[in-house]
Amino acid sequence: MSTDAPGDFPPGFFSRTDEVDDAAFYGPPRLVQHIDDGAIAAVGEFYAHIGATGRVLDLMSSWVSHLRTEPAHLTVLGMNAEELAQNPMARDRVRHDLNADPVLPFDGGVFDTCVCTVSVDYLVQPVAVFAEVARVLVPGGTFACTFSNRCFPTKAIRGWLATDDETHVRIVGEYFRRSGGFDVPEAGRWDTPDGGDPLYAVWASTPAR
Repeated sequence: MSTDAPGDFPPGFFSRTDEVDDAAFYGPPRLVQHIDDGAIAAVGEFYAHIGATGRVLDLMSSWVSHLRTEPAHLTVLGMNAEELAQNPMARDRVRHDLNADPVLPFDGGVFDTCVCTVSVDYLVQPVAVFAEVARVLVPGGTFACTFSNRCFPTKAIRGWLATDDETHVRIVGEYFRRSGGFDVPEAGRWDTPDGGDPLYAVWASTPAR
């Protein structure tokens, strides 16, 4: 699947229908799944495929991290403290709004893998966030974004809502490229049951020393 650049992002691409402070929207806990069982299984299979087993950062996380097995150390970063508190795999829990502040509150080179599950479409400063992910990963570390065709439409960026799944893959690939911290990204559609939610992945590694 191609991650060729979709071109420059037009004005308003990163705006949203609901520009009210995200803390208000994400204040009530939502202990629900945002994709169906087939897509959840595919996410777990994909994260196992890329080797998310060491020191893992789950970006924009919630009460479940979609990992097939518990990694050596899982740090979850998200908007809702109650959701994060109920994540059974988490060792460290960090409440942080990436749209308000894209700087990650971690030292450099402290994670082997970073994952972002069905949330990349909500980032309003994605290139800055991707650059930060590159900073906190070890050389040769992997950042993987998975997404489907579901979202909270009032909080997803307009550029995401206005484009199709194939273009979403290209958009995320462009975030990797513009961040300047990763090798050439890869992408693919992961197998899910017919008629269910699709599952797409875009991933890349930081340059190895």
